[in-house]
Amino acid sequence: MRVVSWNIHWGCGKDGRIRIHAIIDVLRKLNPDVICLQEVASNHAELEGNATSNQFRQLAGAFGGYQPVIEPTSEIYQNNLPRQFGNMLLSKYRINQVHRYLLPWPPDPNSPAGMPRGLIEAVIDAPGGKVRVLTTHLEYYSPLQRMAQVRHLKYLHWEACERARIFQPDPSMDSPYQLGFRPGSAIYCGDFNFTPDSPDYQELIAPDDSIALPLVDAWRLRHPEIARAPTAGLHGFKWPERADCFDYFFVTNDLAQRVTEVEVQSETAASDHQPIVLDIA
Repeated sequence: MRVVSWNIHWGCGKDGRIRIHAIIDVLRKLNPDVICLQEVASNHAELEGNATSNQFRQLAGAFGGYQPVIEPTSEIYQNNLPRQFGNMLLSKYRINQVHRYLLPWPPDPNSPAGMPRGLIEAVIDAPGGKVRVLTTHLEYYSPLQRMAQVRHLKYLHWEACERARIFQPDPSMDSPYQLGFRPGSAIYCGDFNFTPDSPDYQELIAPDDSIALPLVDAWRLRHPEIARAPTAGLHGFKWPERADCFDYFFVTNDLAQRVTEVEVQSETAASDHQPIVLDIA
């Protein structure tokens, strides 16, 4: 199974022009089974390049053989028109459950800027069995908010592992209760807006005896002795001050032996982030 995660910067490339077709071309060449995207926009004329198109619809149409899941974490109405911004997941494999979470957004007087953040979870019938694939885009400006979001991610992961442990089907219950088995096994990916030396990163992977399936950094599994490839700051974009890693795959430890490769595709300048690729046997 191949998973690609990419903050697409609403399709705005280095030249300030929006070219969703360039995003689509890169994704098609990577040939993923699951696509996880952040910063997908619709009806946002004020964004650089004029993001007025419904990119959720464009991307879903471009990958007609995939099942799409959208999560506009920001939805603002102007003249009865929804301006949407958020995450999207597309899967070639059957999705049998979807859960959407709004992440904590505590007031931070030191960082008035910001936006709501969310998490998509899809339970996918992958070739090796059911797995949860989750994608998110955490807060950039506020360390306080980002840490709260990281801690909530860990809570949600603990909750899923515990529900998997005690799961018992009950056919006597009404159909909305018949969600079916939801595994603890998971792949978390996205733009986490922290660097590998940050306290947020350490918090996410810190040992916790209450979590049955701890999360591990997939890059470290495959490249323990290699400096991490940067996922932003390439191709002359305005930020960050130096190239660094903000985008990750974290997998549960039961999947660790199945991770065959983790790569950063550094060639494209179609976004201010680079697509990252995870291959699992």
